[in-house]
Amino acid sequence: MKTLSPLVVAAALLLAACSDMSETEQRTLSGAAVGTAGGAVIGAIAGNAALGAALGAAGGAAGGYIWDRHKQSEQENYQRGYQEGQAAPH
Repeated sequence: MKTLSPLVVAAALLLAACSDMSETEQRTLSGAAVGTAGGAVIGAIAGNAALGAALGAAGGAAGGYIWDRHKQSEQENYQRGYQEGQAAPH
């Protein structure tokens, strides 16, 4: 039970640190965190958890950034369509 408390504190600090981040930064960091965890697990199975975590972090950060670009493009297209719909004669 003693190891649970530091993990909970670390998770709370990480969440609090994200409050002033942009959506792009949050999505990139989230991707890196998920990639790190997944890479560490796969790396541990393969025999090198540190290398797996590093590669997973890089891949996850790239994936998070790409996902953010996609979501921003969706939002821009929605806004453009909404504005065009408002400007069209009824």
